[in-house]
Amino acid sequence: MSLTTAVQHENVEADYAQYRTLSLSAIATLVLGIVSLTGLLIPPLLFLPVIGALLGLYSVFTLRRRTEEFTGLGVAQAGLALCVLIAVVGIGWNIYDLATEVPEGFQRISFYELQPDPNFPQLPIPPTAMELDGRDIFVKGYVYPDQEFGETKRFVLIPDLKTCCFGGQPELTDMIEVELQDPLRVEYSLKRRKLAGKLKVSPVKKRHAKLDGVYYQLDASYLK
Repeated sequence: MSLTTAVQHENVEADYAQYRTLSLSAIATLVLGIVSLTGLLIPPLLFLPVIGALLGLYSVFTLRRRTEEFTGLGVAQAGLALCVLIAVVGIGWNIYDLATEVPEGFQRISFYELQPDPNFPQLPIPPTAMELDGRDIFVKGYVYPDQEFGETKRFVLIPDLKTCCFGGQPELTDMIEVELQDPLRVEYSLKRRKLAGKLKVSPVKKRHAKLDGVYYQLDASYLK
């Protein structure tokens, strides 16, 4: 091949490359990888790197087959690597945390166990909840913003943030009145809290200054 022919061939390839399109799936993969970093702080968002990894695999496979049409293989590979790393680290850490988060001697419960039983419609709380009275339990939830901002030792724990976002009082069985033992204190935030202590359960509503009473009270000796 002569020098002139080689130069012409390179010019043709350069001109052809100008018409190739940057793959949207490659860009989306990288964007998902960056956004997925929030999943390390907010575990429910860890589905994002999984979606990003699947999209990244599709993008890399497609770009390798259609190099004459699209560019962005490096972008797709970077996004794929980031999504896989975040998924592995995030999911792995949460599995470890779930396995070790309950303090020794405490029973894990959820707000689901505190909801009314349709088999006992006449009871405001389920019999299974009554069995938890006096037990040392571990529960997770959010601080309900019914008090002034700042540190407090008394607050109401709720299962999610929907009530905070849309207003109104939570369901009675979606509230646990918490009193922290000294020197524990908490401030209102969007952070999910982990608490452990002795649960008090009563089928008769206990008075609460700003709400329509509570059935569940927690004397908490552990806060995280």
